[in-house]
Amino acid sequence: MTDQSDTTDQSKVALAFSGGLDTTVCVPLLEEEYDYDEVIGVTVDVGQPAEEFDEAEETAEALGLDHYVVDAKDAFADQCLDAVKANATYQGYPLGTALARPVIAEAILEVAEDEGCTGIAHGCTGKGNDQLRFEAVWRDSDLAVIAPVRELGLTREWEMEYAAEKDLPVEGGNEGDWSIDTNLWSRSVEGDDLEDPGYVPPEDIYEWTETPGQKEIETIEITFEEGKPVAIDGEEMPSVQLIEYLNDLAGSHGVGRTDMMEDRMLGLKVRENYEHPAATTLLNAHEALEGLVLTEEERAFKKQVDQQWAEKAYEGLISAPLVDALDGFVDTTQKKVTGTVTVKFEGGQARPVGRESDYAVYSESAASFNTESVDGIAQSDATGVAKYHGFQSRLANKVAADAEAKKAELLTDGSGESEE
Repeated sequence: MTDQSDTTDQSKVALAFSGGLDTTVCVPLLEEEYDYDEVIGVTVDVGQPAEEFDEAEETAEALGLDHYVVDAKDAFADQCLDAVKANATYQGYPLGTALARPVIAEAILEVAEDEGCTGIAHGCTGKGNDQLRFEAVWRDSDLAVIAPVRELGLTREWEMEYAAEKDLPVEGGNEGDWSIDTNLWSRSVEGDDLEDPGYVPPEDIYEWTETPGQKEIETIEITFEEGKPVAIDGEEMPSVQLIEYLNDLAGSHGVGRTDMMEDRMLGLKVRENYEHPAATTLLNAHEALEGLVLTEEERAFKKQVDQQWAEKAYEGLISAPLVDALDGFVDTTQKKVTGTVTVKFEGGQARPVGRESDYAVYSESAASFNTESVDGIAQSDATGVAKYHGFQSRLANKVAADAEAKKAELLTDGSGESEE
């Protein structure tokens, strides 16, 4: 049971609602166990398949639930492209679900406050990351935060039995073999046999990506303006359209599959499978352009900034003061990340094969093997640098060797034999 001090004298609660088993059983539980007079469901569109909205609508109607659908695709797309500027990946995969949750949480909170709710709820378990990401946003409000599945210790089996007993509009809790979360930026697949790290997943777990190597090699040109992708092959596109276009195109080449062991915030290690064709393509292209326009020092320091940015994003703390500070550095560097990158799709890879920019920190004449001198600097000028390069290391090794020789000399009696 939840702490009743959080829910006394409360009448209306907003529930993050998907129409799946977890959120469906939460509706009567919020009324029975938490004494709410009214539950409203809120579904936030961050690029899920249309059938998920159909399921949510049908389930809400069967429950007699007031249901709100909020379109947040543009806000989410902006968040994803901010992540591109920060080259944001977590343990090697592009963040997707982590970026979506704060956007969803903000949208639900806005509906809850507009509708005069005194509580806000989700159907997350106590073992995953999403509970933390939702509540990081909600606990900054005056609303009571409710998590029935976690607080009542519910299991999947109990939920299915409860749904059958209450004749709730779910198909016995059977939502397929896998637990799937889809948004504009990524598709995650977990659960069932995939929980075994040794299990080799079948090809049919993938929907966004074709088997790599089945399609002819193809190249495209991506245009960036201040770190943001704005056009494909010269055709400008709004952010949502650009991401959807690349998901289809790169996905057809098998780009963007990740099968990994992921460390969650609670310390649990879990098996995760992801698809992220557009994200992989854009991140690869963006990093290639940064390599052309940023100095060595900027690139080295930005790796540290990018890692911190990604860690906070994974935690769902994208609004943290630290992220604001990190954004200041990222935005400054991105003023120069303007240009085009040619990407080749081949064998499941999105490989940058060309890049151009007016801000290129590059001189072809200086780098060429066919030029003798540039701007008053000749090849022979490097001789002095070569002499000093590694000087301290060589000196340290010599000093150590001399000291060991001196020590050995002191341990002998001058006849070459050690003293007894």
